[in-house]
Amino acid sequence: MENQEKKENSSSVRQSEREQSRRAEMSRRRRKRQLMRRVTFVVSGILFVAAVGSIIWNVAVKKDTPAFVNQGEENITVPRPDIDVQLLTVNPNSRPGIATDRIRGIVVHYTANPGSTAQQNRDYFESLKDSQETSVSSNFVIGLEGEIIQCVPTAEMAYASNNRNSDTVSIECCHPDESGKFTDATYKSLVQLVAWLSQKFGLDTDDIIRHYDVTGKDCPKYFVENVEAWEQFKKDVADYIAKYD
Repeated sequence: MENQEKKENSSSVRQSEREQSRRAEMSRRRRKRQLMRRVTFVVSGILFVAAVGSIIWNVAVKKDTPAFVNQGEENITVPRPDIDVQLLTVNPNSRPGIATDRIRGIVVHYTANPGSTAQQNRDYFESLKDSQETSVSSNFVIGLEGEIIQCVPTAEMAYASNNRNSDTVSIECCHPDESGKFTDATYKSLVQLVAWLSQKFGLDTDDIIRHYDVTGKDCPKYFVENVEAWEQFKKDVADYIAKYD
């Protein structure tokens, strides 16, 4: 009898230990499943936020690229000139990524660097993200052969026109010599670009200004020293727009 009782007690203990082990295993698995659900939820949330952020960023960055530039511009009759979009990397010194106010003007500049190309000027703006030697840029640069490079979206501020950075589009123009006079190809592209931008933003010739008109700086040099040439330029812009009305 005594041996039988011992066997029964031993069996009961083993069953109790197995039951405790089974419950502990079930509890461990339940905690693991809960942890995995939490991890999955957090990761899904991060991926969702990243996807939304990527979409917003791509729209903001690409709004001035060829695929986006004419969206909502069905009423523009002036043809868009050929623009090589080479947007600068967002950085504090040449493309701060700050949104502009409503565009109220177009500011014409000259590079003050005779013989330099549009690409060289654009690449200089880009280099400022590393050198941080100054803060300067432009929405567009027009080269000696009439090529147009876009550096900063028109919806973003460029560092070109001092206290008018926030409500203007800036255009830097290359020139072959110290006189600051533009080549015929540069001049032609400038007329076409300014005409297109004027219609895009609902501006008239009074809204086309020189850097000189903002700060008194001798820029663009040839148009400051030759007022008649400046007035003729604005007339040429008006005539170009009228061709497509």
